[in-house]
Amino acid sequence: MSGKDVHKQLANEVLIDRVARGDLIAFETLYDRHAPTILGIALKITGDRNLAEDILQETFWRMWRSASTYQSQKEPFLSWLFRIARNFAIESRRRLVGSPGHVRMQVENQNRSDLTAEQVQSIAADLSPEQRQVIEMAYFYGMRRQEIMEATGKSLESIDTDARLGLQKLHERLMG
Repeated sequence: MSGKDVHKQLANEVLIDRVARGDLIAFETLYDRHAPTILGIALKITGDRNLAEDILQETFWRMWRSASTYQSQKEPFLSWLFRIARNFAIESRRRLVGSPGHVRMQVENQNRSDLTAEQVQSIAADLSPEQRQVIEMAYFYGMRRQEIMEATGKSLESIDTDARLGLQKLHERLMG
């Protein structure tokens, strides 16, 4: 059996330990094993194939650089790897969504020709930072209330209030 075949039989946690020691075949094995899923996560979050491919590459680059920090007793390898991908995809989407060109494209794609990009930005600017954060996390990134609570440290009641008030404000501005 070749070295690559032996690696294919190893658990993720053993492979990441070998990656931490510079084992390129272990790295390639993890890439081959998990790249399609990472690409899918990135594509779902960003909606952009090219950006998702960049996120895939960056995720594995980050995995390579931080392999020695992985601690199997704290979380399973896949949770750790998926968190790296998800966080970078959200960062990337946030930068993309924040660009005026993307806002304009979104508005045009939704056939809301009566709204300009500046109006959409103005409406969102009226929200408190807390309201904007909760709405972005829930609606743009598909996070559930529990995930938002864990990410922000806020109570569920506070998250619900921020979402409700933010949506009311958006509704009033769009309809008024």
